[in-house]
Amino acid sequence: MTTNHVAPPPERFNFARHLLALNTGRANKTALIDDQGSLTYGELADQVQRFAGALTSLGLRREERVLLLMHDSSDWVVAFLGALHAGVVPVAVNTLLTAQDYAYMLANSRAQAALVSAALLPTLQTALGSKANEVKHLIVSRTTDRLPAGAHDFATLVANSALAQPADTHGDEPAFWLYSSGSTGDPKGTVHTQANLYWTAELYGKGVLGLRENDVVFSAAKLFFAYGLGNALTFPLSVGASVVLMAERPTPQACFKRFTEQKPTVFYGAPTGYGGMLASPDLPKKNDVALRLCSSAGEALPQDIGQRWTNHFGVEIIDGIGSTEMLHVFLSNRPGDVRYGTTGKPVPGYEIELRGEDGQPVPDGEIGDLYIKGPSAALMYWNNRAKTRDTFQGGWTKAGDKYTRDQDGYCTYAGRNDDMLKVSGIYVSPFEVEATLVQHPAVLEAAVIGKTDADGLTKTKAFVVLKNGVQATEAELQAFVKEKLAPYKYPRFIEFLPELPKTATGKIQRFRLREREAPTA
Repeated sequence: MTTNHVAPPPERFNFARHLLALNTGRANKTALIDDQGSLTYGELADQVQRFAGALTSLGLRREERVLLLMHDSSDWVVAFLGALHAGVVPVAVNTLLTAQDYAYMLANSRAQAALVSAALLPTLQTALGSKANEVKHLIVSRTTDRLPAGAHDFATLVANSALAQPADTHGDEPAFWLYSSGSTGDPKGTVHTQANLYWTAELYGKGVLGLRENDVVFSAAKLFFAYGLGNALTFPLSVGASVVLMAERPTPQACFKRFTEQKPTVFYGAPTGYGGMLASPDLPKKNDVALRLCSSAGEALPQDIGQRWTNHFGVEIIDGIGSTEMLHVFLSNRPGDVRYGTTGKPVPGYEIELRGEDGQPVPDGEIGDLYIKGPSAALMYWNNRAKTRDTFQGGWTKAGDKYTRDQDGYCTYAGRNDDMLKVSGIYVSPFEVEATLVQHPAVLEAAVIGKTDADGLTKTKAFVVLKNGVQATEAELQAFVKEKLAPYKYPRFIEFLPELPKTATGKIQRFRLREREAPTA
């Protein structure tokens, strides 16, 4: 397997140690800027080693898990890297879930400690009391209130701990977990290695995005998300760049504030976020920002959004697709070679195949299931052998997405496997219809599902969110789609909603829309 001439890491490899070593000559350079201040690379190295020492002094052992439930901040980065440095496994979880979700994750991971932001402490305490778990230590970040009995203050713990030597970990050793969204059942603990972080930084952060030491990066996607972890930790710290971290939700106004005050040169977002910003009356002018490059993932980027963003700011959005299972982007457009409406070509170091229902590769132009081969694939889903075998098939990982590839090698998203529609016996990509609808000047967002008509046949139904103060009729939107797509693809039904259901990472939850259409008993 080619890795684009990138040298593999040594067999004995600790990613935190690797990262600190890369930046030994940058002790006085700003590494992290969060809502409360900043850390230099020297201060970051000191705190990472001290937190590793703190975990060891608390009795945490190699490969034991610690839950990481924190808002984006320098403490998050210190906690994650400190755990890797000690050979302890951080389990980074979504900050927008329920106490019931956290109770499941604590029990499933058998976490021995929990690291939590003060604002999230009440929810975690409910989780800790609601189900059996093995948590022995509670560490609270940035609290101004009295700590619960027996709990540790993060800053005090770091300040009072000795510097630790890095654990002599293997590159293939379990290093951290990320939980899947759980939209089709309980979340799956996806187990990644020490070396996987290295591969994504080398192949995508450096190889495709071309991040530089003088960049200031800002990610709307949070650190608990595989996309955000690469964007705001692995990639920039691997080249000595500076990172802007934001605890609050990435609303357009919150992002604009960072654009104009911190002046990031690289921004990472998701399609829904870009669409919301373009629709905002507060969108900054080109001369008020310092952007040189933007990135998008999470869902396929509609062509119209990419073009309008470039027209306004004069910078490209590099659209790509990644997954929790592959850790980051493996199929992407490239700077200077962006074809909006496509997801580009495989990232050098990765291979893809589009396979039909018979398991064989499909010819160009036909829809196929996406499979990926590359060095950053996860080891497994924790305690889920059946799903592990279904997803990780030899050297290949099944993405669960459908794509087409044109004769030039550019790939275009067709939808999730469970979102695809067969209309009149022909596959229809809901994303293609959605991407057409959002080109209409009145449409902010759209989501398309299948609806069974009175004859028992599947037809497309669109849920549409209109822009503020703008009106459009069902017939008008149907006619608009008919002009641009094959007639059988236009939405036979359109329902207007004030907003679409989404995950914490901004992905549209089409299964929620399907539930709305399900017949009631």
